[in-house]
Amino acid sequence: MRSTDEAILDRRQWFSWVHAGLGGAALASLLLRDGVARAGGVAGEASDPPPHHPPKAKRAIHICLCGGMSHLDSFDYKPLLTKYHGQKLPASERPETFFGQVGLLRRSDWEFRRRGQSGLWVSELFPHLARGADELTVIRSMVADSANHTPATFQQNTGFRLNGFPTLGAWLSYGLGAETDELPAYVVLPDARGLPAGSTINWTNGFLPARHQGVALRRKGSPIDDLFSAKPIEEQVEADSRTLLGSLNRLHQEHSGGGDALTARIRGYELAAKMQLAVPRVTDLSREPRKLCEQYGLDAEETADFGRACLLARRLLEQGVRFVQLFSGGSFGSPRINWDGHETMKENHGQEARRIDRPVATLLRDLRQRGMLDDTLVLFTTEFGRTPFTQSAANVVGTGRDHNQHGFSVWLAGAGLKAGHAHGATDDIGWKSVEDRVTWPDFHATVLHLLGIDHQRLTFYHNGIQRRLTNVHGEVVRAILR
Repeated sequence: MRSTDEAILDRRQWFSWVHAGLGGAALASLLLRDGVARAGGVAGEASDPPPHHPPKAKRAIHICLCGGMSHLDSFDYKPLLTKYHGQKLPASERPETFFGQVGLLRRSDWEFRRRGQSGLWVSELFPHLARGADELTVIRSMVADSANHTPATFQQNTGFRLNGFPTLGAWLSYGLGAETDELPAYVVLPDARGLPAGSTINWTNGFLPARHQGVALRRKGSPIDDLFSAKPIEEQVEADSRTLLGSLNRLHQEHSGGGDALTARIRGYELAAKMQLAVPRVTDLSREPRKLCEQYGLDAEETADFGRACLLARRLLEQGVRFVQLFSGGSFGSPRINWDGHETMKENHGQEARRIDRPVATLLRDLRQRGMLDDTLVLFTTEFGRTPFTQSAANVVGTGRDHNQHGFSVWLAGAGLKAGHAHGATDDIGWKSVEDRVTWPDFHATVLHLLGIDHQRLTFYHNGIQRRLTNVHGEVVRAILR
């Protein structure tokens, strides 16, 4: 411990500190304005705080495809579907499907080719993403517990088919906190066309403290409602109002015991005050080079929405946000605004893929060129896949596919993963996972592991149970780790 004399600055030290201190403060302000530096972090709240082992990743982006992307038309090449196109399913059991129609087998509407040095199979559904196949780690043996959109989407995000459980992003906010106190740890960018099945429950904090709920930002226009006052307020009036509000909050906490709702609201308003400066800075995409904006697709109507989301996600991570979730597709409606290709796969998936293919491929390249992919995790998931047979009468080769929970594909990219690698397999026609099956608890355990978290140690006591993201299940998929 320093003595009193050592702690006192002499005249020369004082003027040196004033010169360097004020200069440093000005420099810090400029760096914050330009996004080179960021504000101090916010610690997590876990009782057994991570890291539980050295992390490979510090942050993550989750691209969530709503409606059920077809693995058979994207990342799971099945040449026998071409051979048996128009024939009946070669199985003794009748499949249980969501709409109860089992038509004839149908080949993919998109050509598959081996890509890059890895030779990973990717179809022409994603031509831009295919060029970056050597960055991808594809899991071809995912299984889900439901073929119904809402519970399946909940399970994808929370590990449970019922609502009321925290999402992956909320658990990461609770366990790891954020690298900045100016922005939320967990940010969500919903599709501009609509919210996913189950709506905002897909970024709920569940039973975790309320401040760990995802904060949704718009991709275009005003990012958040009511972030700024509807009319100008004098600076002194604003300061006095905040002082009074702080006093009232303290009195309320002292006399009522506070509680999580009040604490979360107080912290929410404190965060909102800082976000008034941070959000305009982060969402100002005019700071980005024009050529890069074009690569993200901001110059084309079809790709502009998701391109803005991908570029904004990268900027949010740079500013210290821990987890950014992007939704591709909304819930129900006609015409469809998601990946639910019941009627015609070619039209439905073609439309949705054109919206995201170029932006996602550019996001991966951008992260790689900036050195961010070395400590960032990118997740690309969907709630279930599609059937190898069409949704039609038994003797008809229809144009659409029904839901398939028994086998589908997702991919990851970035820190700690075997790039250009495919794990697991479905059967010869892509109906069921038959090799190295991966469940959502397995997937979530693996994501947490890459972020330095033991999924069995990140818990929260609720209703007499030490709850966790993976419930009582989950094994890390070590075969995809390097």
